[in-house]
Amino acid sequence: MRSVETIEVHEDDGVARIDRWLRRRYPHLTQGQVEKMIRTGQVRVDGARVKASDRVSPGQSVRIPPIPEATERLPAGISGKDADFIRSLVIHRDDDVIVLNKPAGLAVQGGTNTTRHVDGMLDGLIFDAEKRPKLVHRLDRDTSGCLVLARHPRAAAWLGEAFRDRDTDKIYWAIVLGSPRPKVGELRSWMRKAPGPRDADREMMISAEQREEGAVHAVTQYAVLSEAGQSVSWVALRPVTGRTHQLRFHMAEFSHAIAGDPKYRSDRPTPNDLQDQLLLHARALRLPHPSGGELNVTAKLSPHMVAAFDMLGFDERDERDPFAPFPQAARK
Repeated sequence: MRSVETIEVHEDDGVARIDRWLRRRYPHLTQGQVEKMIRTGQVRVDGARVKASDRVSPGQSVRIPPIPEATERLPAGISGKDADFIRSLVIHRDDDVIVLNKPAGLAVQGGTNTTRHVDGMLDGLIFDAEKRPKLVHRLDRDTSGCLVLARHPRAAAWLGEAFRDRDTDKIYWAIVLGSPRPKVGELRSWMRKAPGPRDADREMMISAEQREEGAVHAVTQYAVLSEAGQSVSWVALRPVTGRTHQLRFHMAEFSHAIAGDPKYRSDRPTPNDLQDQLLLHARALRLPHPSGGELNVTAKLSPHMVAAFDMLGFDERDERDPFAPFPQAARK
């Protein structure tokens, strides 16, 4: 059993209810145990008694009474290795939202011959919540970067509506074949699902006529950030709509396929030094937060993207807004 401790609320903890802050630090304690410690005055903030609903902020001091050591309990249905792995992907966490930096090659959900996926490891991300978080959007298996989870039903409804109503900004980085011209533009087309090639997934998107059955309209904004001669370019992509494989389809249709894409190709050659892996990363995300304000998250490049950037001489520290030329109304 630990002795009495005084712990300072860390900057990374943000502002949080004292009961939830304690549950994060001591997940083996039940909510009832935490509330009893607070109610009986064993927990104090800056020397004063508090209620379970009171909030603590970075820099405040919390007195912690003696607490029994935790006995390791793994979340149901998940191995310790997978629990540690999925937790290592967290780049943002608050009372409502979790954001992961999903690695390339990890599927978001299960399917034929897919037994290891994000959805199957969500029990490892319960933390201090009552239930496992819920997926509110998707990324392709081979796309890395920002993936948003809702921690409770109200947040799931809020975030789901934000994605459906396009009240989010998503910026992807890609390395594409060739040098797109003009350097900034917008791609619009109709597309529909069709059977894919044998060596790829079962379905892919193809060009369609507006009145064709199953046709959907897709809009993508793009901006060239840097070029390596005429062979490849680093581009920022912003999906105005959110269609399946939209970015990959649009760049291939534009004759500048994303490097390493086994399904959506163009006739341009791929430099031999590039890895045979999709070079597409969900770099940044802005969305309305369920508790007010905005959430802005940036995901570091995955190792295979870093290797490609280093090989091509691209500098990922470019912080300018690649979509400044577009009117604000078109970016909503």
